Amino acid sequence: MRILVLGYGNIGSVIAADLAESMPSTEIVVSGRNRTKAEKVATVINKKNVSGVQLDARNYQKLVDTLKKFDLAIGALPGDLGYQSIKATIDAKVEMVDVSYMPENPFALDEDAIKAGVAIIPDCGVAPGLSNLLIGHVVSKLDRVESIRIMVGGLPEEPIPPLDYTITWSTEGLIDEYTRKAKIVENGKVLEVEALTGLEEINFPGVGKLEGFYTDGLRTLLHTVKNVKTMWEKTLRYPGHVDKIKLLKALGFFDEHPIEVENAHLPPRKVTVKLLEEKLQRPDVKDILVLKVEISGISRGSKTSYVYYLLDYYDEKHGVTAMARTTGYPASIFAQLIAQKAIKEKGVLPLEKLGDKEKIFNKTIVELEKRQIKIVKSLN
Repeated sequence: MRILVLGYGNIGSVIAADLAESMPSTEIVVSGRNRTKAEKVATVINKKNVSGVQLDARNYQKLVDTLKKFDLAIGALPGDLGYQSIKATIDAKVEMVDVSYMPENPFALDEDAIKAGVAIIPDCGVAPGLSNLLIGHVVSKLDRVESIRIMVGGLPEEPIPPLDYTITWSTEGLIDEYTRKAKIVENGKVLEVEALTGLEEINFPGVGKLEGFYTDGLRTLLHTVKNVKTMWEKTLRYPGHVDKIKLLKALGFFDEHPIEVENAHLPPRKVTVKLLEEKLQRPDVKDILVLKVEISGISRGSKTSYVYYLLDYYDEKHGVTAMARTTGYPASIFAQLIAQKAIKEKGVLPLEKLGDKEKIFNKTIVELEKRQIKIVKSLN
């Protein structure tokens, strides 16, 4: 078997390393626009079954032609390339697990994926991702779902000035999180709200006081979970972070319309991406990942609430961030489930559709625990 990993950043490299360790007889190829970087990632992984190649995912036909040489693909590209990379895998008749934060609805490709006879698992990270898996598992046990609340955040172990934050994933994706309008469900209706709104303070066990704000993380859940009164996702940060981001947004730092500076025309967003990467990418700072998923409803005539907590830490032994662990390992695990033929359905299969399958759910939890990712459940 041959597996192509699209993207060699923090997440793609961790996915490739986990696949190489878990599937020693499988050829793992890491790809990206820069051949040297792709080959360096393969060298650092240091496994005989891993190599790096140059591949520009923006070249659609080249991407399709390359994918045809593989049995399975994993997408770890920026959000603006996510949808077309899924489309390319379908055209190549290759199955795929994807973690990109794309604005498009992947269900638009469901019919094409079924016709091609392939399984596509979108949003296979932490949230969306593990959150969807937990929700699908609980929804299958309830007679009626009333509310779903997701809170998630990747944070430095301690607040780091000036934004009390460090970057551990795609900077473009981070800015999307702060600018893209979020869809939520309120009183049974789907509403679109501005990002950074819905601000509330919570106390997260083992961490302390945090603030949460709406982000566009429901995605496929808007199409798969019906007749719910309340449903939203909020991103968690240290208190005061949102006010600082609102200031940057108000001043135009995230704008995409080019401005002229000394005869050069550049979108402020591109400059902001570069500055944030230089100032906030701090490999010396250990991170944590916090996730809370609460699902409430009716079971056998009684009100029931399931609450799941995940608090994950930087892996000092392997030098892997909590964000990369909780995003990359689920993608690797589900790629392996596809390779093992444990997932037989075809089409677009978000994790909430797979979470209601007991064997797949239990296998995933076991595999996560092997990697020291432990989800704690409470039932009220």
